[in-house]
Amino acid sequence: MYIVAIAWLYVAILMAVAEATHTAGTLLGGIFTFVLYGVLPLVLVLYVMGTPARRRAIKAREEAELRAAQATSALAPDAGAEAAGDPVAPVGKET
Repeated sequence: MYIVAIAWLYVAILMAVAEATHTAGTLLGGIFTFVLYGVLPLVLVLYVMGTPARRRAIKAREEAELRAAQATSALAPDAGAEAAGDPVAPVGKET
């Protein structure tokens, strides 16, 4: 994927240089050519192509947090700070 990005930037740089060195061209035109034909499309494509990797990383992080939470709750059974017994006596039994 990165070889295509490097080749695209190479072509965009050559287009920008041709624009800037042409007799009717300007340096500002070369900069705009490089930014609009090279950098912006490349950033957009790399962002879209990297979406699955970001999703996998988020899912892996959530699973790791869930496993850590389950491990801590398994070690301390009363970690929920709930009462150990029923505070209300059952019907028909008085203390």
